[in-house]
Amino acid sequence: MAAMVLHSDRAVAMSVYVVRAFMEMRDKLMANAAILKRLAEIDHRLLEHDVVLREVVERLQPLLDAPDEDGKNRRKIGFHEGNR
Repeated sequence: MAAMVLHSDRAVAMSVYVVRAFMEMRDKLMANAAILKRLAEIDHRLLEHDVVLREVVERLQPLLDAPDEDGKNRRKIGFHEGNR
């Protein structure tokens, strides 16, 4: 607008500078929006994985907590010096 009113080289340069600044701002806002969208997708996927992992842990917990029925009579795996 200043370039139209003032008709000077400096006014034209400032107008171009302002337009370029707004174009750069627009590009950065669009990039920011794309990043935020991608982060939201990742967050959603992580929440889904969290649910699945929680279910896996719940199903495995009884196996981890199962008492050793007869631990004394079980054969130990591997080489033991006393077992010749």
